[in-house]
Amino acid sequence: MKASPLLLLASLAFTACERPPTVESPPAPTIDVQETVPAFEAALSTVRVSSTRQDWNPRQPWEKNPPRKRRSLGAVVSDRHVVTTAEMVTDATYLELETTDGLKLAQAKVDAVDYEANLALLTLEDPDDPFFENLVPLEIAEAPTTGDVLDVVQVENNGLPLVTRGPVQSIDVVANFLPGQYFLTYEVKASMQNSASSFSLPVLHDGELAGILTNYNSDDQISDVTATPILRRFLDDAADGTYEGFPSLGVATTSTDDSNFRAWLKLGDDHGGLYISSVRDDSAAGKAGVRKGDVLLAIDDREIDRLGYYDDARFGRVFWSHLVRGSKGVNEAAVLRVLRDGEILELTAELERLDAEDRLVPAYTYGTAPNFLIKGGLLFQELTRPLLRSFGKDWQSRAPLDLLDVYENPEDYEERFDRVVFLSGVIATPATVGYEPLRNLIVTEVNGQPIRDMKSLVAAFGEVPGDGLHAIKFDDEDFTVYLDEPLATAVDSQLLQRGLTRLSRTE
Repeated sequence: MKASPLLLLASLAFTACERPPTVESPPAPTIDVQETVPAFEAALSTVRVSSTRQDWNPRQPWEKNPPRKRRSLGAVVSDRHVVTTAEMVTDATYLELETTDGLKLAQAKVDAVDYEANLALLTLEDPDDPFFENLVPLEIAEAPTTGDVLDVVQVENNGLPLVTRGPVQSIDVVANFLPGQYFLTYEVKASMQNSASSFSLPVLHDGELAGILTNYNSDDQISDVTATPILRRFLDDAADGTYEGFPSLGVATTSTDDSNFRAWLKLGDDHGGLYISSVRDDSAAGKAGVRKGDVLLAIDDREIDRLGYYDDARFGRVFWSHLVRGSKGVNEAAVLRVLRDGEILELTAELERLDAEDRLVPAYTYGTAPNFLIKGGLLFQELTRPLLRSFGKDWQSRAPLDLLDVYENPEDYEERFDRVVFLSGVIATPATVGYEPLRNLIVTEVNGQPIRDMKSLVAAFGEVPGDGLHAIKFDDEDFTVYLDEPLATAVDSQLLQRGLTRLSRTE
């Protein structure tokens, strides 16, 4: 009997994927080609995504770094839309879609993006472009569970699809892009092949889209795949054209597995629970009346154990944050059962999204130009996590201690600052003689005016004292820097003439 072209294509693709056996490697598993047919059919609903990215230079915030290119595969999920990772579109200056056969190209734009969940939805820049003709949108799969086999789709430069099969080994909440942003993730055991356009990849279950591969560990052969419930909630939220995002409770927690700690908290053996170590005043938890020192026992009657896990009917033991960031949307309610001074209370939290711009030290600044001011050669910037990371690989130990303290303990600074402005460096000019060693000092006052953000700093420098000297004070520093206004103005003019594109930004 003559084999069908589709089965022959599948057979050829798996032959191309095999690696030469080694003494240490076990024999390759037997693959039922018939089972892969839905995956190969669904591969026809994938497209290549290319992005040109150009982020801002954290040390010279008036200019951008050189552009970089990145390629991946996206999945067609609805009429004229493609889903990929947010990491693909960070600081993108140009986005392009290409059919896997290479015959069609189209400029794309971001329709919705969630950097925390690492998901992005793209559409065409030209709504009349025929790019999507003959591309069938993928259906969203029923959420797989542990043991289910998933298909990771890749496409070579010649258009040949490669499908790698692997079981879901475990399911848990994982931070796969931004630290501290945890979402439900499938851990898939599979030996991936090197292939073109493999930065992020569609993952299928029975020919339907189950998630997006965001990370692959070649040593352990484990892939992180954004779980189906997160993908579905993202797409449903974006469907009406107004994306709201995933909510947060606004608390930091600590396990209660230490027996002495439990005794101090008056926690009996019949309770699990997490100790709430901090609460944001403007968060859903803060508005609901949750306090530092409470013990979170349950959310919506889902009991939370001493390590923070609960029993999910479909996914097994899952960390508690999925009850908020994955099971619910913005403006939905969550009933919190807490223990306070030995008494059990029930509090209702109206869930909200905490945007990056609402934080004292933003965790990310994608798509946003950094605020700064150059005055006479003094460079002032607003503190962000990307700026802290510019101190190098070990920035959490190498960055200045006062700046790290703001990042790690923002609640100690929020009353005085909306954004922390600091002197990040000094350009040697006639106005800064003797000040060259100064750097990384938090600014508290200029000309007697408190500095809450970059706008207030610019405004303070706009009012020239009678003696023509600006007085700049710093946090925890017993000295004042004086800057001559006429000399600083002359220096600023020279800096612009020598090629500096601008002296400030307060967006």
